[in-house]
Amino acid sequence: MGGTAAVVGGGIGGLAAALGLRRIGWEVRVAERAAALADAGAGISLHANGLRALDALGVGAEVRAAARPQYTGGTRTPNGRWLARMDGTLLERELGSPIVGIPRAVLHRLLRAALPAECLLVGETVHTLDLSAPDRVGVPLGDRVLDADLVVAADGVHSRLRGLLFPDHPGPVYGGSTVLRAITDGPVEVRTDFELTWGPGAEFGHIGFADGRAEWHAVLNAPPGVRHTDPLGVLRERFRDWHEPIPALLAATRPEAVLHHDIHELVTPLPAFTAGRVALLGDAAHAMTPHLGQGACQALEDAATLAAVLAGEPSVGAALARYDAERRPRAQSVARAARQAGRMGQQLSHPLAVALRDTGLRLAPSRATMRAILRHADWTPPRLV
Repeated sequence: MGGTAAVVGGGIGGLAAALGLRRIGWEVRVAERAAALADAGAGISLHANGLRALDALGVGAEVRAAARPQYTGGTRTPNGRWLARMDGTLLERELGSPIVGIPRAVLHRLLRAALPAECLLVGETVHTLDLSAPDRVGVPLGDRVLDADLVVAADGVHSRLRGLLFPDHPGPVYGGSTVLRAITDGPVEVRTDFELTWGPGAEFGHIGFADGRAEWHAVLNAPPGVRHTDPLGVLRERFRDWHEPIPALLAATRPEAVLHHDIHELVTPLPAFTAGRVALLGDAAHAMTPHLGQGACQALEDAATLAAVLAGEPSVGAALARYDAERRPRAQSVARAARQAGRMGQQLSHPLAVALRDTGLRLAPSRATMRAILRHADWTPPRLV
């Protein structure tokens, strides 16, 4: 079964969906509202499930070559004491790959490079859909309408199309935390590939990249909408007594490189990931908090699964029913787990609760920490071709 598809959103999930659809013989157009592809963003960690999805989509080798494996690290307290260690070698033995770190801009470029240039429609905002026909969807683009057998809504956490398809759904809500992040201006010396540090109501983490630079993020309990005229200065003061390399990472960052976003999530699960001939994918379907590092990986799973069911089912309707049945339970389960991880991790602020958590982590066997990662990262992709 082949056809024509319109993908709304040119982020990781949308580009991955386009790759999968082209891989099974579909004609695809990706509408991205940004007027220019600036490749904004900091860094991303990809677990084995995300890498396996990329393998199925045909770009796994290129991504692995550009990424840095995360073999050493774990979770610490602000004074530097270890709470739990991460064993990337064990993950590699169990899953075939450790977690890897890569700049988002590099991942975007690799996904785009695997698509013909004519697939990308830049500066095109999709405000609505024409759903009047039972077997086609009209996608208004400026002064023309793109006629499609399938629309993939990959337009992010604040998805316009989700609101159109599910008008009674409350949409995303603020999760209580805000995140500031950046990539260092040049290489920095860090002793581990990956770290998280938990203090009361705050988390600071970093991942290393293949070129020696590092991405760092600071997640803070805060009211929504709070912004600072000097965010880097605020962070340097907030984390000045935390262990190295946290002060060194902040010192190696240009102020203009800092990105600041409030964290929104779909607390109320969607009743379906499909509506008619529209499939929701990535944050549009299951926006989750970043506390498990699974947001992009779940979008990549969505993309690989969508292509596989379209290749294997006799009709678009049957394929989308299978997509919903396969993806919705898993993605929503991961979203719930991410929310719980945040509540028990970064969001804890009461000293007694923090002390109890830290004691529990220190006493837990290292295998228990690995099981928590394996539970979500051990996913087998479907065959596309």
